[in-house]
Amino acid sequence: MDVTQLKTLRMLDQLGSLRAVAQALYVSPSAVSQHLTQLQQEAGEPLTRKVGRRLELTEAGRRVSDAAQAVFSAMEVTRATLHGAGTTETVKVSMFHSVGPVLAPALMPLPNVMVSDEDVSMDDFPALTISHDVVVAHRVDDSEPWPTTVSSVELLREPFDIALPWDHPLAKASELKPEDLAEESWVSSRPGYSPADIVRHVSAAAHHPVKVVHRINDYATVAALVAAGAGSGGGVVAALPRHTAASLAPSGVVLRPMAGRPHERVIEALCQPQALHRPAVAQVLSTLKEALEHLAE
Repeated sequence: MDVTQLKTLRMLDQLGSLRAVAQALYVSPSAVSQHLTQLQQEAGEPLTRKVGRRLELTEAGRRVSDAAQAVFSAMEVTRATLHGAGTTETVKVSMFHSVGPVLAPALMPLPNVMVSDEDVSMDDFPALTISHDVVVAHRVDDSEPWPTTVSSVELLREPFDIALPWDHPLAKASELKPEDLAEESWVSSRPGYSPADIVRHVSAAAHHPVKVVHRINDYATVAALVAAGAGSGGGVVAALPRHTAASLAPSGVVLRPMAGRPHERVIEALCQPQALHRPAVAQVLSTLKEALEHLAE
């Protein structure tokens, strides 16, 4: 079987559409269809099926996709055996915005590392592993695990604290219960990001939706809005990750933990399973983990 055809099927399994695969491979959708047709002829049974306007893998197609992953891993092991750790290959790393100031400088001493910022919703992180060797991603701790088409390496579990103006009545508490926050006005993120999940937890405890007055993903702006409420005896509140965003909180903002088991976001590195066999990728993963562990000390 042709490796390109196997790669095309595997990418369809991960990305879910011919157009997305074509864009990732920089080819036309017809070329993708041709690869799949040739592979299906080799397999002797249907590997894909149309479901509405989408093209999905059949059970046989999924078995071939899983087997293809073993082929790709074997190829990377062979490359590592031939070239060792001295290869000069470039490792493309994407990271979301709030960890960028910590992780990007940590990677700079490593040779041939290219960093980009990709701050997407949780569901969109796995697809980034097609165009990046390592994807620094985040999810809340009670969310569904990443799909089995990607490998994940946990880097840090980071609690969320509640940011309040210094003179807010709740600022005197040592910790806050979700029901304490049910009637507050919130600065939240767009849906699909961790702060929105924290707001959802508060809403569930209150048995009614809380009031979200701003939706902003940039934590520095969120902290500035909370600080702007100082002196009013009220203002807005927000959820901020304890380690990566605490330094962004200006004077006038206090952070209070949530009572009980903390709500955490899990920061993980995602990659294609075969990438774990590359020495340069392993070095990047080790550096990322060390940088975040140091931050949490």
